[in-house]
Amino acid sequence: MNKNREFKSDVFSMLMEDKKNALQVYNALNGSSYSDPDQVEILTLENGISLSVRNDAAFIIDMHLSIYEHQSTYNPNMPLRTLIYFSTVLQGMFKNRDLFSHHTIRIPTPHFAVFYNGTGNRPAREVLKLSASYAKPTEEPELELICTAYNINPGRDEEVLQKCNVLRDYTRFVEAVRSYEQKEIENPLEEAIDYCIEHDILADFLKQRRAEVLKAMTIDMTFERREVLIREEERIYGREEGRKEGREEGRKEGRESAIVQFYRNCLDHGMSQEEAISLSGITQELIEKHCK
Repeated sequence: MNKNREFKSDVFSMLMEDKKNALQVYNALNGSSYSDPDQVEILTLENGISLSVRNDAAFIIDMHLSIYEHQSTYNPNMPLRTLIYFSTVLQGMFKNRDLFSHHTIRIPTPHFAVFYNGTGNRPAREVLKLSASYAKPTEEPELELICTAYNINPGRDEEVLQKCNVLRDYTRFVEAVRSYEQKEIENPLEEAIDYCIEHDILADFLKQRRAEVLKAMTIDMTFERREVLIREEERIYGREEGRKEGREEGRKEGRESAIVQFYRNCLDHGMSQEEAISLSGITQELIEKHCK
């Protein structure tokens, strides 16, 4: 396992490392009834590198390849990102095969999904297409990729939640975390985990991987605060009057300020400098400029 896997996984991807959970989600989305978790092959890229930074899941069952991602912030670029993931997976799978062979090389049938549980007002279910990103739209795209986004917040895509216990319990877990975060208590994450264990919400998983979950959720919340800081800084600087160059410089300063703050928050939450640098994307120049 990648030595950095602990801080590169969020709770969703940790759940999907369990073949039983992956199988349950696959069946719920595809109307299938596979019952043997040993049929599931969990995928990582070469050397165990995660497909994305920390919130992906990929596996094969019966020559069906699923690539899932969890999002707490809506991202319209998922078809493009998924295309890159899928191409990278295929490259690893067939790197030793002769692609100039006279025989057809069979590839696994792909299935792409996003599970959204952010606070934005998104539809219960929406279809994202790669062709929507084309600079020159065409009615008959020669390359298309379709990714379905499922809103797994309570009261949204109840159909998929009713079919899948692990997604429903994950949603209940997130709701518990959000609820305890609103309370003026010392350790809201600890309290939320205790509540979920007591009420049999992902209880076994939380007991076994409590430390990892605490770290992942801390990162999640810190990352979300970073995104809020960036948007707020850009809003402030973007509102200022002046020449375009000045506004661009202001937005750059806003982004840098948010990244520096996020880096400091990571260190404050007990991460090593290596982890904080990797997660925040801060440059050595910014560290020397602001953190010495």
